[in-house]
Amino acid sequence: MHDHQWQKSSYSNEGVNCLNIFAAPDGTVRLRESDDPEVILSTTREGLAGLVATIKGRRGVA
Repeated sequence: MHDHQWQKSSYSNEGVNCLNIFAAPDGTVRLRESDDPEVILSTTREGLAGLVATIKGRRGVA
C-alpha cells in the first residue's frame, strides 16, 4: 500500500492532523491519518459521501 498516490485533504493543517485519501482501483476509497499512516480505513464512495453529509449537517450543533 506504500505505492499509492495519496492525496492530502485541502482542509488539513500544514504538516499536522492531515487526512490522506486514495481512490483504489477496486472502486473503494482508502483513508488514513498522517500521524498513523499504517492504519488504513476502506469504504465506498457512497459511504464516504454519507459521512461527509452527516458531518456537515451537524456542524455547529453542540
